[in-house]
Amino acid sequence: MAKKGKKPSETPCKETVVPVEGKTPATVVLLLSSPEEDILIKASEAIHTFAEKGDENKITLLGLGALEPLCQLITHSNKLVRRNAFMALGIMAINGDVKSALERIHVIPSIIDKLSLEEDIVVHEFATLCLASLSLDFVSKVQIFDSNGLPPLIQLLSSPDPDVQKNSLEIILNLVQDYQCRVVVHEFGGIPPLLELLKSDFPVIQHLALETLQNVTTDRETRNTFREEQGFEKLMDILNNTVGLDLHAEALDALANYLSDSESVQQIHESGGLTRLMDFFLTPNLPEIQSNVVKCITRVAQSPENRKLLHEQHVEKVLVEYLSVEDNGVKMSTCQAVAAMSLHLDSKGRFQELGGIPALVDGLCTECLKLREAATQALAILTHSNDTSAMALYEAGGHEILVQQLQGSCARSVANAAAALCNMAGQEVIRCSILAHGVMQALVEPMKSTDTQVLVNATLCLAVLACDTEARAELQSAGGLQPLVNLLRSYHNEVLQNACLAVNVCASDEPAAVEMCKFGALELLREINQSANRRSSFSELAMISLLNSNLSVKYSLTGHLAFTDIVSDGFYDAGQVRAPLQFTCLHKSLEKTEDDGQKDESQPGSPTEEPWKMMDDVSLQVLVKETKESILPLDDEREQCTALARMVSEAMGGAVEMEKLHEFPWVLHLSELKFQLQSNVIPIGMITRGIYCHRALLFKCLADCIGMSSTLVRGEYNRAWNEVLLLSGNPSSSSGRYMVDLMHQPGRLLAPSTPAAVQYQTI
Repeated sequence: MAKKGKKPSETPCKETVVPVEGKTPATVVLLLSSPEEDILIKASEAIHTFAEKGDENKITLLGLGALEPLCQLITHSNKLVRRNAFMALGIMAINGDVKSALERIHVIPSIIDKLSLEEDIVVHEFATLCLASLSLDFVSKVQIFDSNGLPPLIQLLSSPDPDVQKNSLEIILNLVQDYQCRVVVHEFGGIPPLLELLKSDFPVIQHLALETLQNVTTDRETRNTFREEQGFEKLMDILNNTVGLDLHAEALDALANYLSDSESVQQIHESGGLTRLMDFFLTPNLPEIQSNVVKCITRVAQSPENRKLLHEQHVEKVLVEYLSVEDNGVKMSTCQAVAAMSLHLDSKGRFQELGGIPALVDGLCTECLKLREAATQALAILTHSNDTSAMALYEAGGHEILVQQLQGSCARSVANAAAALCNMAGQEVIRCSILAHGVMQALVEPMKSTDTQVLVNATLCLAVLACDTEARAELQSAGGLQPLVNLLRSYHNEVLQNACLAVNVCASDEPAAVEMCKFGALELLREINQSANRRSSFSELAMISLLNSNLSVKYSLTGHLAFTDIVSDGFYDAGQVRAPLQFTCLHKSLEKTEDDGQKDESQPGSPTEEPWKMMDDVSLQVLVKETKESILPLDDEREQCTALARMVSEAMGGAVEMEKLHEFPWVLHLSELKFQLQSNVIPIGMITRGIYCHRALLFKCLADCIGMSSTLVRGEYNRAWNEVLLLSGNPSSSSGRYMVDLMHQPGRLLAPSTPAAVQYQTI
């Protein structure tokens, strides 16, 4: 847009003579300090002419010190002096070195002072040219704003000179990158002239005006003014103009900001503007424009109200059509728009009806990582709480590809794939198919990720999928339990909660529960549940489930088995554990600590020793048979309980008077058994001289065999007792909980908290 007499571009020149009567550049620079106005006019004009010929000349003038006198001359009282000085300064400021030097001189206030409408239009042109260069620097932008530069610049947007318009737009565009400046543009009436410049004959001005509008319309008040000035209609005029296709992308960006306001969308919807916009969305065929179309839709679809209006305009049809284009960039943007619209429930159904899900599945197979990420995100949102979409994804074979995505390198894709699979797994037929494709093994690596969202989604997916024995066994064999237990160390609430949920599910199987205990799950859960910040209902549930699946560990840690805790073969009493320990199966090692200070330790076998094997407890089997044959047939619960207590007492050495308890040779008897067996593990049926803890354990075991409700409670100093729940229909007997005497008066039932019961529980 060069005017007559000005060259549109600069070419390097090695001329070293300034055309002022043959003077050298150095001499002409000296003349800039002359008191004579005619000399100043000619000298500044010569400087402009010399500088216009290339960067080398500009650098030469900078080195000769031309900047400071020129900065003084732009405030000269003579109009010609001012004009020529601005021309020279504006041309020189284009150079980076000159610009840096100008920033140090603090000339900005003087330049802004000459932007008044009364000033010469040439001054406006070169003053704004100078500021356009300076405004690229942050410090200079602050100086322009602090010097109240925006109001005169906004006025100059209406200048008749296109160069002034262009330069002013460039400055304003640079300034409005800062939010405070955007507000000022609105406050000083910048929106009407910006919209007017959209009709400029010069594309560069139209581009700059659109970019500026794109920035300022992020402010709500600015959008209100934009609406009042018919901004939407003016942008639609650009979009409907097939000649200016290169303006469409920027117009759509500005439109997206405007339409992010629900009030604006509602207004244009009522006036029929939304229908016009949808018609345009179906028209363009250039990838760049299509990409901006769907980005615009995505921006608009950020609020529930807007999503509803877009759904009413059948925007899903536009998006499904765009999913079939060849350009990956368009597909990626479309997937993001689908994800945004899928937050509207009715849109999920429409996408499914229009065949959008198979099109998204195609996006999963691409080599483009960004497209795969966007496609998995869209599918994750589409299938959330929507069985129909989940089934459509399953029928399109998407579940198999999503399982493969779990092993990908893109964290976002992995997280989205896990979320989608989790959504689908609620339907049994789909869950079984997902498991058949090796999802449990595929989830192991994501659980080792450092990405929080991957961990959140992977653990939740695991918790949903591990609901049957085979799946849990597959996870265990794939080595998935250790990384799961490791996640109990997380301080991220959602990761920790989902990990606890998965531990709770996996603890349904005793082998998995034992292995998780081996990896320290119990210790970690105890630590979590003792923390006020990390404790939750999820962690408490995980702890309970883990203990319930390993009653031996539960009894050692808590000293209590409830009525519902049914002991079975393999149960062992390892003694009271007061601090967290790692538990293992009996065939690795077994630790026993007793409250009387005696400690028995199992010795791990050396490589040459044969592994330890649990011997058959024949005596216990005899007792179980006798219990079923002689105790179970009894009609009265109280009678059953009393008879069983007497049987246990007889098997363990009979009744012992309280005063003679110290004479009872149970310690020696146990030592002899350990020596005989060469092991610390003693089958309960072999003990014929048993104290409280042995008798209570045997009673619990036999009671559970015949379905009698019994607890097992550990006390101190080898004390232990059982409580039974009697619901007898006998009118002469009261129902309730009773403690059973197995030691002194076998078969006596003691009400809890009575002196006799307290005496039984303590020394």
